[in-house]
Amino acid sequence: MKKLPLIALILLVTATGYCQEKKPRNLPAFDLKRLHFGFTVGLNTMDLGIQRNYEAVDFVYADVSRILPGFQVSIVSDLRLSDNWNLRFLPGISFGSREVTYYEYDQQLNHSTELVSLSNVDNPVAIGPSFLDFPLHFKYRSARVNNYRPYVVGGLNFRYDMSAKKEYDGDSNEYVKFKPADLYVEFGFGVDTYLRYFKFAPERSSWP
Repeated sequence: MKKLPLIALILLVTATGYCQEKKPRNLPAFDLKRLHFGFTVGLNTMDLGIQRNYEAVDFVYADVSRILPGFQVSIVSDLRLSDNWNLRFLPGISFGSREVTYYEYDQQLNHSTELVSLSNVDNPVAIGPSFLDFPLHFKYRSARVNNYRPYVVGGLNFRYDMSAKKEYDGDSNEYVKFKPADLYVEFGFGVDTYLRYFKFAPERSSWP
């Protein structure tokens, strides 16, 4: 996470230096339009922070044992505010997966502090959230050089987890309860690449 600004700076400098030589421009009037629409397809990884419920009588401990890759699809609505600033709205859906292992104290030993895997659960347990995403981002673009235009983005994302349960189900193996809705701060960087018939923009984004 701390390396992201450095990587963004290196990417911007490299792309600008690489494109100094004058070349024929593709889609020269593309950025003059007021509103653009498109779509995004991406990969993601979703970590998980677990907070213990201290009001419970019997404790079950949980730990993320593996993070699996997921994917996301979004519709892009891009509003041109000025030559360098855009406002983006990207409603979409994200899928991810984490494997969680549940532990308990070894009851066979008196005053034991050793944790063992929970016996009545098929550890590890796969937890796969399905988010509805509603991100709103400001996008700052540098001056276009030939067919490349580096940019940075930042904003808020309201996410709703469609798989989150409102109440704890004691008959299931899901001992972790999720909030169905939350608000995230997001930031990232990318490069608008102008091809002959369309614009392609590889992007790297993240949230705390």
